Amino acid sequence: MERISYQEVPTEIFEKLRAIEDYLHSSTLGMPLLELLRLRVAQINGCAYCVDMHYKELKHANETELRMASLCLWKETSYFSDKERAVLQLAEKLTKLNSEPITESIYKSLFEFFSKSEVCNLALAIAQINTWTRLMITFQFTPGNYKVSR
Repeated sequence: MERISYQEVPTEIFEKLRAIEDYLHSSTLGMPLLELLRLRVAQINGCAYCVDMHYKELKHANETELRMASLCLWKETSYFSDKERAVLQLAEKLTKLNSEPITESIYKSLFEFFSKSEVCNLALAIAQINTWTRLMITFQFTPGNYKVSR
């Protein structure tokens, strides 16, 4: 059961977060990659609402069931490209924060595929989905109701 309904959330919160989403959607990162990292962060954070949403978005974008089901084990599979692996590695590092710095090997793998601006956008996208998951867990929005609107 929802603790705080969608209608009870101050509209400014969602407006500001949507502005960041619009910025990210217009970036060169591409929706499939963004949705992949969003689903992985939602899994890590245990946000059922966000897992439901990003699973449906990936399915709508014709992502395979095998890759979506294996995302939580991406390191043990061969289903993800080196570019996706670099992003997933950063997503996990920034989501599971600890006192250790981001290693040079992580940066090196990112810069094989992305410009500095794109790495900045990836960091923002990861921070953004971490914000969303924390809000959805706090509000307890009901999973299963999300519908892809495109």
